[in-house]
Amino acid sequence: MPSSPATGAIPVLTGSYTTDSGGDGPGIAALLLDPATGRLAYDDEVKPLPVSGASFLAAHPSLDVVYSTNETETGTVSAVARAGDGTLSPLGDPASSGGANPCHLTVHPSGEWLLTANYGSDIAPGTVAVHRLGTDGRLLEPTDLVVHQGSGPVTGRQEGSHAHQVLVDPAGRFVLATDLGADAVLTYRLDTVTGTLERAAVNPMRKGSGPRHLAFAPGGDLVFSADELSSTVTCHRYDATDGTLTALSSAPATTAKDVVNQPGGIVASPCGRFVWVTNRGADTIAAFRLAGTALEPLGEVPAGGNWPRGLALVDGHLLVANQHSGTLATLRVLQDGTLDMPHPPTSAPSVVCALAL
Repeated sequence: MPSSPATGAIPVLTGSYTTDSGGDGPGIAALLLDPATGRLAYDDEVKPLPVSGASFLAAHPSLDVVYSTNETETGTVSAVARAGDGTLSPLGDPASSGGANPCHLTVHPSGEWLLTANYGSDIAPGTVAVHRLGTDGRLLEPTDLVVHQGSGPVTGRQEGSHAHQVLVDPAGRFVLATDLGADAVLTYRLDTVTGTLERAAVNPMRKGSGPRHLAFAPGGDLVFSADELSSTVTCHRYDATDGTLTALSSAPATTAKDVVNQPGGIVASPCGRFVWVTNRGADTIAAFRLAGTALEPLGEVPAGGNWPRGLALVDGHLLVANQHSGTLATLRVLQDGTLDMPHPPTSAPSVVCALAL
C-alpha cells in the first residue's frame, strides 16, 4: 500500500459493492486525503470492514458513527462505530431497510433518526424508511415506512416508483425524497417525537427526466437535480415555507455525442457559484457556473475511470468514485470552478461512494 499523506490528512471512507452484491470490493475501506496536495492513500492502520453492498455512507452529526446501505434485494442498513484510532467495527446488527435495494440514506440533524431511500425492484415499489437511533448511534426500531407510487414514460426504468435519495433541507424543516421512476420529488414533514413522515408536497419533474440526486445551494433557496434519464442538470427554486420546487433552468449534463449518458452524483460549491455532476457513460465530471438562475457549462474533464457514480466535495477537491474501473480519483477545484487532476487515481475495487470525516 502507498504511504500515508502528511499529518493533518482528512479521513475518508469508501463504500463498495462486495462479492455477495455483484462486485469485488471490500465493503467499507479507510483512506487519508492530504488537503494540500489532493493525494490519497490507504490508511494502513485501519482494516476494511466487510459490509455487504455498501453503496452509500452517511455520518452521524455528533457521534463517531457511520451508516451504510446494504444494497441487496432483501435490503438492510448497518451502523458502524469508528474508534479514536480510526478502527471500524459493527455497531449492533444490520436492520431491515424496509424495502429492496436501499441506495441512499441520511441522518436527521438531531441525530435521532436515520432516513433511508429504497430503490425497489421490477416488482417492489420505492420506499422511504425511518429508524430511531440510540444515544450511542445504534439502530433501534423502525418508526415509519412510506411507499411511493407512480410511473413514467421510459420503458424499462419507469414502470414503477424508485426512491433514489432522501435528504433534509438546509432549514431542517422538510425531508425531500427523489423518485426516479415517478418523475417526482416528494416532500415530507418528520415528526421528531414519533419518527413518522407526513406528506407535505409532491413536486412533479419533467416527464422522463428521472430525478436521481439533489444538491442544495448554500442559501437554501435553490436546489439542483441530476436527472438520470434525460441526462440533464436542472436548477429549481426551493420554497422553504412549504417544501415546493419550481424548475427555473436546465442544461445538458454532457456535450458527448453518440453515448448513452446517465448523470449520477451532484455537488454545489460552498460559495453557491458552481455545480458539478458525474456523467456515467461519458465518463466525465461536468462543471457549471450559476449565472443568476441559469446553468452555464464550464466544460468537462475525464473522471479518472469508468462509470463515475459518487461525488464528494472535500476541502477544495472532488472525490470521484469510478465504479466499473474501480478507481477513486481526486479532482482539484480551481478558482473559476473548472477542474484538474493533480495525481493518478487510486485503485478502489467496485467503489461507489466516498465520505470525508
